[in-house]
Amino acid sequence: MNEEYDVIVLGTGLTECILSGIMSVNGKKVLHMDRNPYYGGESASITPLEDLCKRFKIPGAPPASMGRGRDWNVDLIPKFLMANGQLVKMLLFTEVTRYLDFKVTEGSFVYKGGKIYKVPSTEAEALASSLMGLFEKRRFRKFLVYVANFDENDPQTFEGIDPKKTSMREVYKKFDLGQDVIDFTGHALALYRTDEYLDQPCCETINRIKLYSKSLARYGKSPYLYPLYGLGELPQGFARLSAIYGGTYMLNKPIEEIIMQNGKVIGIKSEGEIAHCKQLICAPSYVKDRVEKVGQVIRVICILSHPIKNTNDANS
Repeated sequence: MNEEYDVIVLGTGLTECILSGIMSVNGKKVLHMDRNPYYGGESASITPLEDLCKRFKIPGAPPASMGRGRDWNVDLIPKFLMANGQLVKMLLFTEVTRYLDFKVTEGSFVYKGGKIYKVPSTEAEALASSLMGLFEKRRFRKFLVYVANFDENDPQTFEGIDPKKTSMREVYKKFDLGQDVIDFTGHALALYRTDEYLDQPCCETINRIKLYSKSLARYGKSPYLYPLYGLGELPQGFARLSAIYGGTYMLNKPIEEIIMQNGKVIGIKSEGEIAHCKQLICAPSYVKDRVEKVGQVIRVICILSHPIKNTNDANS
């Protein structure tokens, strides 16, 4: 470890692993360390189940009815990949896909008025769906055709809308869409958490709906992909890429000090040893004195013993 590196990376979250992978491919000498004994940092997949109990200080062993602890991968920050999104393109471009197995989720559902509805994934499903009435469906179809043809670089596809100025609220009005359809489009297709987007320029929202449609067109069941063995596979895939190109990995290494000289980082100290570097990349948790907390997210992980009603017993 007592060597000079081009780059030292601390933390094995997805961002850190993508960067170390890209740097190694570009011929840089990379040392990548993590204080945890596993990959993934904040967005790790915890396995076996016993480790999850330890992590959240749940006393005793998991009940026998939950099967083998090794069969579980529990994501600390659950996410899906859009089948046609940037991350999938990056995985294909860097060929990290060869280290991963993906699964298409079996459907996407929306909870409205106390009931669960399937988000339609085909035209036939859309016509049969009780999410909206018949005339509403026709108007919605017109809107989707407009979105599919929309290209922000081709003004002929705008139909009187200015993507940089017209708000999404005005676009919905132009197509005469009702509140139910607006809620469904904004939250189930464009995946916004709040309604603030309504008064912002429509370009971003239209591109989000386009991404949803294109992702859906790829596999037909739903637009979402998921790594078969949990999200922790993603950082590991990029870590393998880095290792193939000469990157050095060390897990379970406590970082005692980031060594500075004249206001610049020159290395790090771990277990009494010093590694020198020209550049340091690290997760925020390694430099707590240099980051400012601006908010927090409260998550809950639910483990269900049965499929959810009205989902046709979908596995996922």
